[in-house]
This record gives sequence, C-alpha cells and structure tokens, in this order.
Amino acid sequence: MSNEDFYTVPKLAKELGITPRAIRFYETKGLLIPQRAGSTRVYTHKDRARLILILRGKRLGFTLAEIQEFLDLYTIDPNHKEQTQMLLNKVEFRIDDLEEQRIELELVLTELNDIKTNCHEALNNQ
Repeated sequence: MSNEDFYTVPKLAKELGITPRAIRFYETKGLLIPQRAGSTRVYTHKDRARLILILRGKRLGFTLAEIQEFLDLYTIDPNHKEQTQMLLNKVEFRIDDLEEQRIELELVLTELNDIKTNCHEALNNQ
C-alpha cells in the first residue's frame, strides 16, 4: 500500500475541512473503522467516501443512528434497493419536518417584524 492509497487522520481531516477530533468521534460511534499501520490509524478511499456520507447525513439533519442504519444497509443489500427505499422514506420525513419548521419560522419572523415596526413607530412618535 503506497502513501497515496490511504489517509491519516490529519490528512483526512484537512481534506474534508473537519477536525481530527470529529473523525475520532465517528470512530467511537462505530461509523468508521480504520485500518492500522502500526499504531497509526489509516483510512482507505472507501473510508473517505463513508466519512463524506456521514458528514452529508449530518448536514442534512439525520441522526447518527439513522446514518449508521443507512451505512449498514449499504453493506448488506448488494442491489441497494432496501437502502434506497429507506433513504427515500427518511428524506421524505425530513422534508416534511423542514417544511413545518419553515412555516413556524415564517410566523416567528412575521411577528418579530411587526414588533420591530411597532418599536420604530413608538420611537418616532416620542
């Protein structure tokens, strides 16, 4: 295995714009299982791709348990049909959840803007 075939923690962290601590956290949660070269943890291109999926899942608001479930299905189901169906269900649920949050956020923003307008009016009338 050459140096170009694997990543160390610092190299992987730098490339993906995360901290080494984040990588170690995902290891402790069992989402990443690096190989060892002596006492050094090394990651393959497959591990890098897995970490990118983990980070994407977190960015999209999925829990670590959901991400783990998705990754587990990826290795179990060679056709990825079960994985794709599960992902579709979770994505639809997440979209519904975000749509509800957007409605609530718009209501809060409307109320805050009304308060702001009232404050400006009150200050201008003094």
